[in-house]
Amino acid sequence: MLAGVLKKCLLILLVVVVYQNWGKIERLFNPSQVVSEHTQAKANVVLYATEWCGYCKLARRFLDQKGIPYREFDIEKDAEARKAYEALGGGGIPILDVNGTLIRGYDPDAILAALE
Repeated sequence: MLAGVLKKCLLILLVVVVYQNWGKIERLFNPSQVVSEHTQAKANVVLYATEWCGYCKLARRFLDQKGIPYREFDIEKDAEARKAYEALGGGGIPILDVNGTLIRGYDPDAILAALE
């Protein structure tokens, strides 16, 4: 009986890990979606987000799928990140700073345009 409970816990843990890293997993199986190495090299992306935000999750997944490196700041857990977010005008999440271009909300086309 204990072995059955342990198997269920391990399965649940596996599902959570796969869900959290789905963008990276997709990139492994579909490398054609990755942006060029030149674009990756010049990418300077900062994501201001929270852990619970659905649009923030979409932004993370998109960046991971495209192989775009980024720095993420959780505005609820990091006081300095919160100050930087407010200095940008706040007003909603996510906010992305892509090579100096501010993108409010999840907008894949705007992210790609700012990278060019």
